[in-house]
Amino acid sequence: MAILKFRVYFEEDDSVYRDIAIKHTQTFKDLHLAILTSYDFDNKHKATFYRSNDLWLRGREISLAQYDKPYVAPPLLMDETTIASEIKDTNQRFIYVYDFAKNWGFQVALISVTKEESSKTTYPTITRKEGIGPPQYGTKSLLGEKFADIEEKYDLKEVNDGFGEDGEEEASGEEEQTEDNNEDFL
Repeated sequence: MAILKFRVYFEEDDSVYRDIAIKHTQTFKDLHLAILTSYDFDNKHKATFYRSNDLWLRGREISLAQYDKPYVAPPLLMDETTIASEIKDTNQRFIYVYDFAKNWGFQVALISVTKEESSKTTYPTITRKEGIGPPQYGTKSLLGEKFADIEEKYDLKEVNDGFGEDGEEEASGEEEQTEDNNEDFL
């Protein structure tokens, strides 16, 4: 049985990626769930894959469900479409979009194909994580609840420009003295 290894790049930073090994007989839904797990995202939003080329142009859509939007051709469904059925060449690429409101984009590139399946491994599996993935819901998910407590305790949300009233009074007093000194010279 062939094992396909995909590199899943975060679209906005190609130094952040995850490598995922998956059986060629598994479905795009399995790959979808593995990507979400690898980036610590939940499974609450819409998602779709697009078959792509070397220029990352979107082709045939492989969707989690048929959504209420116009399609050029009806989408293939993730839970019915095997990975092998959409591999057209050894450099196959896909674009993966998750949560259409936030529009999380990932570039998925096939990086290797092997025939050796490990009997100790449950596929799909994450074989490598590189870089810190984006927080799905803002800084709290990245830094945890402790940061929220510190933020509330020290009121980090309020931002001042660094100048207080005391400095303004001193500055205006100095300006008046300078003007008085200039009149003495006249």
